[in-house]
Amino acid sequence: MPARFVNLDRDTPMLLPCDLRDWLPSDHIVHFILEAVEQIPTAQFHVNERGTGSAQYPPAMMLSLLIYCYATGRSGSRTIEGATHTDVAVRYICANLHPDHDSICEFRRQNKKGIESAFVKVLQLARELKLTRVGTISVDGTKILANASKHSAVSYERAGQMIEQLQLEVHELLEKAETADAQERSCGLDLPAELARREKRLEALREARRVIEQRAQEVAAAKQNQYEEKVAERKTQREKGGKPRGPEPQPPSSEPDAKSQYNFTDPESRIMKAGSSGHFEQAYNAQAAVDQNMLIVGAHLTQAPNDKEQLVATLAVVEPSIRKEVGAVLADSGYYSEAAIQGVEQTPEGRESGVKVYAAVERQSHHRTIEDLLQKEDPAAPGENATPKERMAHRLKSKAGRELYRLRKQTVEPVFGIIKEVMGFRRFRLRGRENVSLEWKLVCLSYNLKRMFVLRNQAQGG
Repeated sequence: MPARFVNLDRDTPMLLPCDLRDWLPSDHIVHFILEAVEQIPTAQFHVNERGTGSAQYPPAMMLSLLIYCYATGRSGSRTIEGATHTDVAVRYICANLHPDHDSICEFRRQNKKGIESAFVKVLQLARELKLTRVGTISVDGTKILANASKHSAVSYERAGQMIEQLQLEVHELLEKAETADAQERSCGLDLPAELARREKRLEALREARRVIEQRAQEVAAAKQNQYEEKVAERKTQREKGGKPRGPEPQPPSSEPDAKSQYNFTDPESRIMKAGSSGHFEQAYNAQAAVDQNMLIVGAHLTQAPNDKEQLVATLAVVEPSIRKEVGAVLADSGYYSEAAIQGVEQTPEGRESGVKVYAAVERQSHHRTIEDLLQKEDPAAPGENATPKERMAHRLKSKAGRELYRLRKQTVEPVFGIIKEVMGFRRFRLRGRENVSLEWKLVCLSYNLKRMFVLRNQAQGG
């Protein structure tokens, strides 16, 4: 008996319009996203109140479209536009409409306040659904590629060399212009165009050096506190009769480093060390504060290549109703400084804030030794003359500290893994710090709804 196959007929048209809901499972994430977005006020979103021109797409539809596509690994506006034709869930969101990539990109770029408001509203929804656990939060950062190549950058030293070379070429072209005759003009050399091109390049290089110099002054001012902190720590060690280790700290210099970079494509991005391999990329430093249920409760973006001064800044953007419930903050050694710990554990008036920081004072291995497993007693308390660093080290070695700090690698680190590997977000689509900050908030909003969908299913036994 011959094999039987399902009959395929691609030529017969559908006689009745299809209901896209029949093509999506009832437990599909798109339903959860649409229900959540319905509860987000749209007053913060940019619309043409005059009503002139073509009809506008509803903000709720456009926001749902962005959230679903970012959550499923599509962040490019042209890719999202294509999905409105090929993806059933996206067609359902758009009700078979097809916003073009310009409309998608403009909506994303113009609605910073709306997306920030949506981020807060979604966290409030998570609290109403009892999906948050915010007694302890973890803070960390990750490098995400800028929408610019590191090969489009120039160093401070190289910019100076190129300026000198271009000035010589401009001088040579001016001399040719003065002595040019008909024969030279017939060679095809467009002197005005060549001069204009070099003058424009000179202007860009001078601007690059000016910006690098300004950055160096800002960095020196920021490092002054760290320098003073190290000097005070060594002074305390000497007063206790100890001998400070290492060379004497040097005051920060405001002179730019010869290798300091400026990127012509996205000047506000920075060359940063990325990953354990030690390679460098043109990137931004994306920060997140994560609760015990792996929900992002605070997010911001910085141009700083390290996390040294980001602890207070990251906690400051945590939604206020959540921040007041936080009792402990976990951070790795990249965040530790005496000033940062004091900034979290004390109010501006000098009173205790009620929040304890558990920050490693040196890099720690994820591997737990037999001694770590067998350790049950708390180590001896440091003396009255112990430095803040020694007291923090003791806090982490205590039984409570060990149990709490173990949560960090179980919460915030997997979040960045999901964003980069599952959602596929490794490079920003927008340029400039303000636009990139907006996109990072959109990524975190999309992640949170994706995570809430999982948590809700787990709570319902799904």
